[in-house]
Amino acid sequence: MDTLGYLAHGFAVAFTPTNLLWCLLGTTLGTAIGVLPGLGPALTIALLLPITYQVAPEASFILFAGIYYGAMYGGSTTSILLNTPGESATIVTALEGNRMARSGRGGAALATSAIGSFVAGTIGTLGVAFLAPIVVKFALAFGPAEYFSLMVLAFITVSAVLGSSSVRGLTSLFVGFVIGMIGVDLQTGQPRFTFGMGELLDGVDVIVVAVGLFAVGETLYMASRRYAGKDEIVPLKGSLYMTAAEWARSWKPWLRGAAIGFPIGAMPAGGAEIPTFLSYAIEKKLSRHKEEFGTVGAIEGVAGPEAANNASAAGVLVPMLTLGLPTSATAAIMLSAFQSYGINPGPLLLTTQANLVWGLIASLFIANVILVILNLPLIGLWVRLLKIPAPQLYAGILVFATVGTYGISQSPIDLVILYLLGAAGFLMRRFDFPTAPVIIGMILGPLAETQFRRAMTIANGDWTVFYRHPLSLTLLSLALIGLVGPHIWAWIEHRRTRGPEHVPGDA
Repeated sequence: MDTLGYLAHGFAVAFTPTNLLWCLLGTTLGTAIGVLPGLGPALTIALLLPITYQVAPEASFILFAGIYYGAMYGGSTTSILLNTPGESATIVTALEGNRMARSGRGGAALATSAIGSFVAGTIGTLGVAFLAPIVVKFALAFGPAEYFSLMVLAFITVSAVLGSSSVRGLTSLFVGFVIGMIGVDLQTGQPRFTFGMGELLDGVDVIVVAVGLFAVGETLYMASRRYAGKDEIVPLKGSLYMTAAEWARSWKPWLRGAAIGFPIGAMPAGGAEIPTFLSYAIEKKLSRHKEEFGTVGAIEGVAGPEAANNASAAGVLVPMLTLGLPTSATAAIMLSAFQSYGINPGPLLLTTQANLVWGLIASLFIANVILVILNLPLIGLWVRLLKIPAPQLYAGILVFATVGTYGISQSPIDLVILYLLGAAGFLMRRFDFPTAPVIIGMILGPLAETQFRRAMTIANGDWTVFYRHPLSLTLLSLALIGLVGPHIWAWIEHRRTRGPEHVPGDA
């Protein structure tokens, strides 16, 4: 009953005219960003982070959440009509969606994608509302040792998932640690990594880092990979309404996709890629129309993965709000927005910032309704966005990034740091180092250091405090398994699949 009461209060916050306008702006902008190949919600939210210095927290996070949900919707349009996934989570949608479009069923593919996103997004948001308080009760049992062990687990799992290898992910994480340590140590009063520069005594603003790595770095990388020629946009044919047979083939995949996507998205090593591929595999296995997969396009192969994608997006909010752990690049950027307001997400956030959290959750329900209205009737408008010339698009992003960053403190040093980090972000993308762990390391690194110091102070310097507590030991064991497990498994697979020339006795 408490959850329902909080949710009702959240709707009272979200239904104010100002917050409704922010929600509409966020969903519209998010859909447009999702449609444009190469852009994503992380880049867009990073670009808009400077508004946190001018706008109330509730309005900012309603805007950011609308962008996040909208990009999940809009990404399917590019995948279906252009066969160019804007996000890694929409790769699976392109497999069957583009084939449906080429066989004259693009309207049905877009419709099942939009409606499936609405169904799964609503289910996922319900999960956030009712699961988050349960996670909070569990998290309140955590002490400093348990929190440090949990952060170690998050570092290992998220760095491995967000990068092509655990080594690259952990390297990016270490870079984030170093950036997070710049400034005065609040416990000893000693400056660290400031190189004698007074401007660095307060540390590097997380917004400058986020905008530099994601907005500037990603834009430079996209511009460097621009090629001559244009992708073929498949003309939209047929009605945007689904037939009765298509409804019958879609509703079960929607529910299955939501059931798969939400819990995996809520896991520390979740993300949207795993549930979308898993949903596609399940739908292909269960479908009575297997002959359509990979040929003319099966509608189940669009409905299930799109539902899983949007449900996982909702699931990502659970660990971020209740534990302060980001499990995706977008969540890491949103966590930096919390920091810019001086708010630390954690178990007490749902009560100490009730207006913010429950207004945000309520706005997600509203955003889902707005997105269905935006995505189906206005599909022609979103397709036109694909014709924006890339040079103008990239130049606009760089201008907004520069103006927004300079507006934070009017410091030229911030602009120098912005473009140095932008160049670093470009090199990281060029050599396949993930950028999200840098933000995660920068935000969670100092927090992990604080919890480590507290645990050691309470235990009078006894290191065994991290092993004597069962929950802390369990979390550290899981972190160790996450770090060495894949290598052991790869070694076992290598030994198992060795060729016959290695078998003793063969001449």
